[in-house]
Amino acid sequence: MANQLSLNWNLETLNKAYRQGYMAGLLNLAREKCPYRGDVVVAAWEAGWEDGISATAQGEGTSSQDKIA
Repeated sequence: MANQLSLNWNLETLNKAYRQGYMAGLLNLAREKCPYRGDVVVAAWEAGWEDGISATAQGEGTSSQDKIA
């Protein structure tokens, strides 16, 4: 059952995970705060988190949300 859960993702789910990770990065939340468990969705969240951390470090802040597709 757990393996099936990690495979239940689609583009909408990945975009949502990325956006949530991006916001978490902007807020400087810890990477361990990721609410997802499936490998692919966790990777999308972490990619957003890393981009959010980078945006904060570069001083872009929330204005870079416009770049999210």
